[in-house]
Amino acid sequence: MVERDCSSVPEALSNTGARRRRLIAAATTLLALPVIPSLARAATILAVRTWPADEYTRVTLELDRELKAEHFTLDNPHRLVVDLEGLQADAALNQLISKVRPDDPYIRSLRVAQNRPNVVRLVFDLKQPIAPQVFTLKPVADYQYRLVLDLYPKIAQDPLMAMLNKQSTNPDVDDPLARILEDISRNSPATTTASPAPAPAPQAPGQQPPARIALPQPAPAPATPMPSTPSRRKRMVTIALDPGHGGEDPGAIGKSGLREKDVVLRIARQLKTLIDNQPNMRAYLTRDDDFFVPLHVRVQKARRVRADLFISIHADAWVKPTANGSSVFALSERGASSTQARWLADKENAADLIGGVNLGSHDKHVAKVLLDLSTTAQINDSLRLGSAFLDEIKKINRLHKPRVEQAGFAVLKAPDIPSILVETAFISNPREEELLRSPSHQQKLAQAMLAGIQQYFVANPPLAHIADAS
Repeated sequence: MVERDCSSVPEALSNTGARRRRLIAAATTLLALPVIPSLARAATILAVRTWPADEYTRVTLELDRELKAEHFTLDNPHRLVVDLEGLQADAALNQLISKVRPDDPYIRSLRVAQNRPNVVRLVFDLKQPIAPQVFTLKPVADYQYRLVLDLYPKIAQDPLMAMLNKQSTNPDVDDPLARILEDISRNSPATTTASPAPAPAPQAPGQQPPARIALPQPAPAPATPMPSTPSRRKRMVTIALDPGHGGEDPGAIGKSGLREKDVVLRIARQLKTLIDNQPNMRAYLTRDDDFFVPLHVRVQKARRVRADLFISIHADAWVKPTANGSSVFALSERGASSTQARWLADKENAADLIGGVNLGSHDKHVAKVLLDLSTTAQINDSLRLGSAFLDEIKKINRLHKPRVEQAGFAVLKAPDIPSILVETAFISNPREEELLRSPSHQQKLAQAMLAGIQQYFVANPPLAHIADAS
C-alpha cells in the first residue's frame, strides 16, 4: 500500500507541473495579444500643410501619434530625403505633393514612396541648397502631434540688406550703409589722384544689379581752407512692424471665420506703405507673408535693422462676444496692470507653442540675456508711444481702456527699442469683426497708427544711433 502511494507521487507532481506550464503559457499569450497589434499599427495622418516664404519653407504633417524621422541631404542635384518610421503611404500623404506651390523658393517637387515596411520616404527636389531642421511637436491647442520640416537657405537672409535692396536711395537721407561706403570712397587713395573711374563690373545674364547707393564725387581742393560744416544728411527713421501670429498659428478667429493673422498682415502692409511715403522714414515687416516667426526672432529682426520703434499689431479676443474696443500695451517688469492684461500676455506668449519652435536649435542663453536686458527707459518711452497711439485710435474706434496697459509680453522685450502691442479691436465681437474685415477700416487704423508715430516723434525726436555717431 505504501509502495503504491509513493510510486504515484512523481506522476502527480508531473501532472501538476504540466498544468502549471499550460497556465503560464496561456497567461503569456493573453498578455502579448493586445501589445503586438498596437506596436504594428501605423500612424494616421490627420492633415498636411506647407508654408512657403522667402525666409524659409515649412512643411507640417499632423498625426495621431508621434513619429520617428531621419533625414539627410544630397547634392547634384540638391535633395532632402526624410524617412518616416511607423507610417504607411496613403492618399492623405500623397496630398502633400499637390500642396507644393510652383513659386515655392525652396521646393521644386516632392516624391513619396514606401521605402520599406513601416517606413515612408519623402524626397524633396530642391531649387537651392538648404539647411533643414526636422523636429516634432506635442499636442497643443487644436493640433495633435506634428512633424515639422523647416527648409532654411544655407546662407540666411539678412533683414537689413533685404530692406536696403528694396528701397530707393535718397541722397538727403543718412543711410548707414551708404555712409560707410562714402567714408571708404573718401579715404581711398584713388580719391587723392585724378584717376579715371573704374568701369562697372560686368553683369551675368539675368543677374540683378546691386542696390543703387549714392556715392559723392571727389571735389577739387579749395584755394583757401574752409571751415567744416555739419552734414546736411537727415537720419532715416526705421519702424519695425510686427503682424502677429502667422503660418501654423492663426491667432484668434472670429465667429464668421476671419483669422487674426490675415487681418493684421493687411493692416501692417497698409501702414508700411504710408510710412514709406513719408520723408526720411521707412518700415520693415517682421513677416511679409503667411508664415510663422518665433517671438524672439521678431525682436532680433527689429534690432538687426536698428529700428527706432517696434509696433506689434494684433486683433484681440475674449470669452464673451460683448467685449469691444482697442487697446495698447507696453512691457512691464513688475507684473501685469490688470488680470486681462496678464491673460492676454500669457495667450500671446503661447504663440511659440502653437506656431512651433524647434527647441533643439534655440539658443536659450542668448534669448534669456535678450529678455533680461529690458530697461526702465525703454518702458517709459514705450508708454509715451502707446499714449500717442491711443490719442489717435480713439478718433476712429472706442477704447477698451483709456490708458496704456502693461504686462510681460515676450515680443516687447527689445532692450533698446520703444515697443508697443496694439490690439486693433476684438475679433471675437461680431460688429468689430466686420469692421476689421473692411478695407476702409483697415486703412483708417493704419492712418491712425501713422499719426501716433508722428505725434510721438514730434515730442521725442529720434536720436542718432550709437553706431551712427562713430
